[in-house]
Amino acid sequence: MPPMRPRNLNEPLTEPAAGELVGRIRHWAAELGFQQAGIADCDLGEAETRLMQWLSRGWQGDMDYLSAHGTRRTRPAELVPGTVRVITVRMNYFPGGAADSWDVMRDGSRAYVARYAVGRDYHKVLRARLQKLCDRIADETGEFSYRVFTDSAPVMEVELAIKSGLGWRGKHTLVLNREAGSWFFLGEIYTNLPLPVDSPQSEHCGTCSRCIDICPTQAIVAPYQLDARRCISYLTIEHKGDI
Repeated sequence: MPPMRPRNLNEPLTEPAAGELVGRIRHWAAELGFQQAGIADCDLGEAETRLMQWLSRGWQGDMDYLSAHGTRRTRPAELVPGTVRVITVRMNYFPGGAADSWDVMRDGSRAYVARYAVGRDYHKVLRARLQKLCDRIADETGEFSYRVFTDSAPVMEVELAIKSGLGWRGKHTLVLNREAGSWFFLGEIYTNLPLPVDSPQSEHCGTCSRCIDICPTQAIVAPYQLDARRCISYLTIEHKGDI
C-alpha cells in the first residue's frame, strides 16, 4: 500500500484521511494475524447500567476486581484520558486437528485442557501484535496517544467488540461471530485518533437455546444472564476457596 502523507501534529485528522487510515489499520491487523478489526466509540452507558445490575445480584462471586475501579471500566476516557475511540481486534484460537472435547471427557483416562490455553500465553501474543499495530499507525500518522489492552485492565472487552462490529452478544453472554463462533481472543487499543466508527452486527441467535440447555452447571440462568458463581471457568480459575 502506498504511504499516507505524514500528518502534521498541529492539524486535525480530516474525515477522508481518517477513513483511509481505518482501511490501513484493517490491512495491517490482518498481516499481524488478527482475523478482524473494528472501531468503537466510547459510549458505554447502557453497558454500565447492566454491569451495575449484575454486580448488585452478587453474581461476580469472588471477582471483587470487577467493582474495584468504579466507572473507569465503562468510561474509557476516565481510564485513559483523551481516549475518543477504541480499536478492537479478534484473533482465532480454535486449534486445527484438536481432539473433540466430548470424546476426551468420555474417556476417564484422559484430561481435557481448555482450547484457549493450548499454546503460548495469549496475553503476551496479543499485546506484542497490538504494539506492532500501533507502531505501524505511528509510522503513517506521526505520534499519537494510545494504550494497548488484552484482558489486562478494567475494559469492557465484549461490549466494545460488539459495538465495533466484531460479532453479536450470544445468549451465553460471549461475543459470537458467524465464521468463528466464540473461539477467539479480544484485544483493544484506546486512542485519541477520531476514527470513523463501525456499526454493530445484527444478532443471529433467534430462538436457539443450545448454550443454555447444555450448560452443565446451569450457570446461564436466562438468556444473556450468567451467574458466574456456577460457572466451571470461574470455579477452576477465579475462585480461591473450595468448590
